[in-house]
Amino acid sequence: MYDDLLFYHAYEDFYRMAATSPAFAAYCRDAFGEDFSQDGFSDLAQIQQVLPHIPQGKPAHILDIGCGNGKMLGYLQKQTGAFIHGFDYSRQAIQTAKHLFPEHSDFQVGLIGEMDYPAASFDVVTSMDILYFAPDMTGLVAQIKRWLKPDGVFFAGYQEGDVIPKTNSWEESQLAKALQANAMVAEYTDITYQTWQLLRKKRQAAETHRELFLAEKQEEWYQLLMTQTECAASDYEFFSKKYSRYLVVTRKNP
Repeated sequence: MYDDLLFYHAYEDFYRMAATSPAFAAYCRDAFGEDFSQDGFSDLAQIQQVLPHIPQGKPAHILDIGCGNGKMLGYLQKQTGAFIHGFDYSRQAIQTAKHLFPEHSDFQVGLIGEMDYPAASFDVVTSMDILYFAPDMTGLVAQIKRWLKPDGVFFAGYQEGDVIPKTNSWEESQLAKALQANAMVAEYTDITYQTWQLLRKKRQAAETHRELFLAEKQEEWYQLLMTQTECAASDYEFFSKKYSRYLVVTRKNP
């Protein structure tokens, strides 16, 4: 049923590779500071910014939309003891998540726009580099608001210039307009420059581990990493005209 969805088969192949490749794990640690099987821009410093929003002293519940193989949630759980929830359209990813993090967790195969949870279920909802899969971003934000507890927080990494066209400012972005339509006030940080730096770091890490990738017969993934980071070979001024990225924090009741 998912065969025609954006990048579906590519992600099934990606998570099969990530589950078995020491070269890719080493690349992630060098590029991002931690192996979360990243295919985007979620380095350790970004994920650590979620931690202050997770309540202490009570069982917290965290939902990650597009959770992949759950490694980011596993890190947050290790740091806080939270109950972790996640869904993703990749069956391979969810199978791995259930295997890696079987305790105090709920991982499901599901689609953005179709998955649903009871109202006021979560202290924190996260979404890193996944919102462009939403067929209706305003509708998704409405769901997230309903899923959050009264003092809950939505934390997102949001990229423009690849799947979603780049706008001239945060205020013009699809996510900003979706939050505004749902009466959610966002605090945002423009991390476009840090993203350019991270892409350069990703490229260097891929080059560093090239021989490991080749020894594993994973040359196609090495080449893909090099292709994905070609945009960072240009200077920042050129890069920033094509791409933008934001970290966004919004409370259900500001």
